[in-house]
Amino acid sequence: MKHLPRYLALLAWALVTIGPFLWLLSTALKGPGENLFANPPQLLPQEPTLKNFERVLESQPMFSYLGNSLQVALLAVVANLTFASMAGYALARIPFKAKPLVFALMLASMMLPFQLLMIPVYQLALGLGLRNTLLGLVLPHACTAFGIFLMRAAFEAIPAALEEAAVMEGVGRWRIWAFVCLPLVRPQLATLAVFTFIAAWGDFLWPLILTDDPARFTLPLGVNRLAGLFSLDWRLVAAGAVFSLIPVLLMFSFSQRFFIEGAMKGAVKQ
Repeated sequence: MKHLPRYLALLAWALVTIGPFLWLLSTALKGPGENLFANPPQLLPQEPTLKNFERVLESQPMFSYLGNSLQVALLAVVANLTFASMAGYALARIPFKAKPLVFALMLASMMLPFQLLMIPVYQLALGLGLRNTLLGLVLPHACTAFGIFLMRAAFEAIPAALEEAAVMEGVGRWRIWAFVCLPLVRPQLATLAVFTFIAAWGDFLWPLILTDDPARFTLPLGVNRLAGLFSLDWRLVAAGAVFSLIPVLLMFSFSQRFFIEGAMKGAVKQ
């Protein structure tokens, strides 16, 4: 009984967190005869239907948007895991004079909102010829300061004796990073993969700036376009939003164990 208040608080927080998604799903499943703004509100649809999803798929190339988003998110995950783990390993294990300054500048960059960096990154993308390309959409997520910070903490928790033993065997830095250290930080890699996937998947502002070709639209842009076409029918907008959330939920479900383990390890200094 002494833990009852804690469980009630957690239950209340869970309802607050899950509530908007349940309302979104309920709206997507309601038929045209149901009042979305009834008083009192009705969470459960009277006659659940999938017609809204069918109309969305018929009116917009949602699977094309889905493919673009998947490519961008997966490329962003691969790039961020690779580059952030390299930089994190260098900051954690390789001694050099400017290390404190580099780490301080990296931490300072985490405090800058993307809106301040948007113009130079856009100019860089234009200079590289990346407008209306999927690689251009990956650019802001290719290596993040948060990823470097997380991987640095993960590599610092590895006992130095393992690396020293590898050095005595004549193993080089690249092989130590790839075959000794990376397998030991898999939970943190999974955590970073989930965060990167969610950030790239839900990014709206950067694709809106960089792309004007509907064939290169990602799902957030597709849902926004859907909202413009069917602004008076919130059932269809909700159906498109639910469609865009399914891959994120699936990825988190598959990586939940590693994600929680990595988050807990990163929360406490080993």
